[in-house]
Amino acid sequence: MIVDQEKLEHTVLALLHLTSFKDSFGVRAWKGHDWDVMNLLYEKGYISDPATKAKSVAFTEEGARLSKELFEKHFALT
Repeated sequence: MIVDQEKLEHTVLALLHLTSFKDSFGVRAWKGHDWDVMNLLYEKGYISDPATKAKSVAFTEEGARLSKELFEKHFALT
């Protein structure tokens, strides 16, 4: 099977919005998704490095904005 990597990345980024929360450091999300995709999102500058002991990753400003936008696009009823 051939997978559309960009669609997969966008879906995971949208799902990260579902588990996102604000703390004193900014917007974070639980990192329970595929490691390869998480690493690609990190390389693209949307999230902090997932290869840490922390159970969550921090969004960059662009990552938080895009995560919310993609979640609303794919999952919100309008």
